[in-house]
Amino acid sequence: MLEFGHGTDADFTCGYRIYISGDTLMVDELREIPKKYAGQKIDLMLVHLGGTTIPSPLVGRLMEPLALMVTMDAEQGLELIQLIQPDITIPIHYDDYDVFASPLEDFRRLVEAAGFSQRVVILDRGEQYGFQVRE
Repeated sequence: MLEFGHGTDADFTCGYRIYISGDTLMVDELREIPKKYAGQKIDLMLVHLGGTTIPSPLVGRLMEPLALMVTMDAEQGLELIQLIQPDITIPIHYDDYDVFASPLEDFRRLVEAAGFSQRVVILDRGEQYGFQVRE
């Protein structure tokens, strides 16, 4: 969590809060975030998507390796939005490599069906999102 604001230490006032998921999956520990920030606004969430999969080692007698997911897919991304409830969500890191199993369109479709379209901003590569820190 990044907090931008005014003041120092004891008199700090948060004027903008950003949550960055990083490369993770929807794990139970993420459920602590809304508890820790209860009653506090989360302005922006950057969620790493794509359902990145990597080959896992051979397991037991299996002759073919299994795929191991290491970043959220579309369903987990939507679940995170519903959990964190940020004002705006920007999906990132969803098409950087050829190991992605969950295309952005899957996320877009789920977000629309859940009624979150107005709270998700999809940026083109190189595009920027601006924000202002509240006083």
